[in-house]
Amino acid sequence: MQLLHLYLSPGHNYFGHHGQAPGNHPMLEVQAAQCISGAGIRGDRFYNYKDNYKGQITFFEDEVYQSLCQEFGVWDKAASVFRRNVLVRGGRLSELIGQEFQIQDIRFFGVEECKPCYWMDHAFCPGAEQALKGRGGLRAQILTSGVLQVRRETQSVDDLFRVYTSPQLAAA
Repeated sequence: MQLLHLYLSPGHNYFGHHGQAPGNHPMLEVQAAQCISGAGIRGDRFYNYKDNYKGQITFFEDEVYQSLCQEFGVWDKAASVFRRNVLVRGGRLSELIGQEFQIQDIRFFGVEECKPCYWMDHAFCPGAEQALKGRGGLRAQILTSGVLQVRRETQSVDDLFRVYTSPQLAAA
C-alpha cells in the first residue's frame, strides 16, 4: 500500500452543517501528520473530538477516486474534496474493518466504512454519494502515537498484519 497524500482541516465544512450552507475550511496537504493515540491527528478538525471516537483518522483509496473521475468525467476536483485524511493506493480498505493494522510505525484499528452522505454530491458532483456506497473509505482509531509521513513506499497488505501474528503476541 502506498501513502500518496495526507490532509488536515482546521474546521468542519459538512459535519454539523445539515440544513445550512457548507463551511469553507480548506483541506491542507501536509507531508507529515502527528497521530496521537486515542485523540486523532494534531491540528485536524476531529482532534480530541471525544473519547474513543471512531473517526480519529480516515483513509480513502486512490483507485476509488480515479474510478469516480472516470465515471463522471470530473477532472477538476482533487481527492481532498472527500475530506479524508489519508489517500492510499494498492490496498482494499474494506478488508481492514475490524482489524488492527500498522502503517509505518503507527498502529490503527479499522472501525467502519466512511459512509458517504449527500454532501458528496455537492463536493464532487451529483451522483457521487450513490457511487461511493460501499467504498467511501475507512474510519479508524489511532492505537499508538507517531508521525505518519508521505513516503510513497509500498507496504504489502501482509506487512500491515505481520505485527499481530508474531509468536510473541500469540503467547501473550
